[in-house]
Amino acid sequence: MGTNRVVQGRMVTPKRLAELIEDSEVIEAEPIADADRDCPDCGGDVLEVGYMPSALSFVTGWKCQECDWSEREEGD
Repeated sequence: MGTNRVVQGRMVTPKRLAELIEDSEVIEAEPIADADRDCPDCGGDVLEVGYMPSALSFVTGWKCQECDWSEREEGD
């Protein structure tokens, strides 16, 4: 767990996965995990990653491995 994963045919690091979800640079990202859900758009496998887009915020993001779908949720 926590190693690079393939997303839409490309190998991505946790930080790169977070940047795909956030659509901008992030400070830090936790290891990538398999989310216990399927993509609502294509039914593909979904990955989950926790990351910090800034020093004061933490976000959990989800990204489909097969299509462009992603979702994010701000932490407290």
